[in-house]
Amino acid sequence: MRSTGFRRTCIMLITCSLALSACGSDDDDTAGGKTRITVNCMPPKSAKVDRAFFEADIKAFEKQNPDIDVVPHDAFPCQDPKTFDAKLAGGQMEDVFYTYFTDAKHVVDVNQAADITSYVKDLKSYDTIQQQLRDIYTVDGKIYGIPRTGYSMGLIYNKKLFEQAGLDPDKPPATWDELRAAARKIAALGNGTVGYADYSAQNQGGWHFTAELYSQGGDVVSADGKKATIDTPEGKAVLQNLKDMRWTDNSMGSKQLLVINDVQQMMGSGKLGMYLSAPDNIPILVKEKGGNYKDLALAPMPGGQGTLIGGDGYMFNRKATPEQIKAGLKWLDHMFLTPGKGFLGDYARAKQNDAPVGLPEPRLFSGAADTKDQQVKKANANVPVENYQAFLDGNQDLEMKIEPPQAQQIYSVLDSAVSAVLTKKDADIDKLLSEASGKIDAILARG
Repeated sequence: MRSTGFRRTCIMLITCSLALSACGSDDDDTAGGKTRITVNCMPPKSAKVDRAFFEADIKAFEKQNPDIDVVPHDAFPCQDPKTFDAKLAGGQMEDVFYTYFTDAKHVVDVNQAADITSYVKDLKSYDTIQQQLRDIYTVDGKIYGIPRTGYSMGLIYNKKLFEQAGLDPDKPPATWDELRAAARKIAALGNGTVGYADYSAQNQGGWHFTAELYSQGGDVVSADGKKATIDTPEGKAVLQNLKDMRWTDNSMGSKQLLVINDVQQMMGSGKLGMYLSAPDNIPILVKEKGGNYKDLALAPMPGGQGTLIGGDGYMFNRKATPEQIKAGLKWLDHMFLTPGKGFLGDYARAKQNDAPVGLPEPRLFSGAADTKDQQVKKANANVPVENYQAFLDGNQDLEMKIEPPQAQQIYSVLDSAVSAVLTKKDADIDKLLSEASGKIDAILARG
């Protein structure tokens, strides 16, 4: 979800910032014979450890590249949707600027991104990045950005409750029917235990509807982005499943209109069996909600057909010079694109500073680079990596899909459908989908 940023917490290091100051692309790009680049997403001063790492990494880069001067900008968060479009329109972006995956096409459409196609041949790490992530920053056959992280949705579950309910904690549900059956058994434990929880407010219900629709092979909008595609057998299956678990099985508890913090509290307290999330929720459950790493496991999305992915990367100001683009690519390679090293990949450094190491994502690389990255991560792991093996094994076979266009407006519409089936026993699913489809069509028509 772009505007609310619920899934933006980095696996090892906090999500960092987008500065609101004047940007380097308007300044001289050379100083004392050096190529000068401005970059953003530097951790704020309040994040002392992460900021120190970021500064140290820049210092090391400049030592290796004495002809490049890197000027970082900081604030929190990395990108503020309230100001992002205004900065774009005003031409105020840094030379190398942070974006969510869902921003890529928009930035290109408003002509604020440099075409870097001819430059990536010099980026030694580019071909090691997962193809599906590279494709996100490729528009009409041209490359406009470099991915930095990638995550995908999965099923977080409580192994302890699985065992108590007579379920095999090493065989999490692979289908929605299996999830429903497991939720019934967990809820039958009583004492306020909930089998499965889902979001249904603050646009988060729409976000999860999207993830659940993807898992069953459906889509929210058509391939051309012009029509809603939720009033389908797949869309009906999503709402029918939630309605059945809520009212027929009573496995979702009586309290509804939940948001992410509510569900995290339930899971952290040991009273919830399962919910959908990305891996970045796990350290939050432990450090903030009272959970225990050994009890928390992760599986792929039930359904076996698709999963919602997200992440971020960097694009280049359309006014950046060729020298600045080349320098920026070198900086990205040093900071984020070398397996087992850099700001997000120095697992030994992260472990020394009590950051969780061993979670299955972010997962950026493919092939030999991924193998190396996973080996270094496993060697420095301080969380039970075996708890996430099912996610690692099963996620590779799923179709990866990003959020739909106009995601937040669409999620607001879908919230109403999800909340209705969870709060009204007589909710008419066909009517809900038909009405939501019409509203989404109107959103897409406005552009």
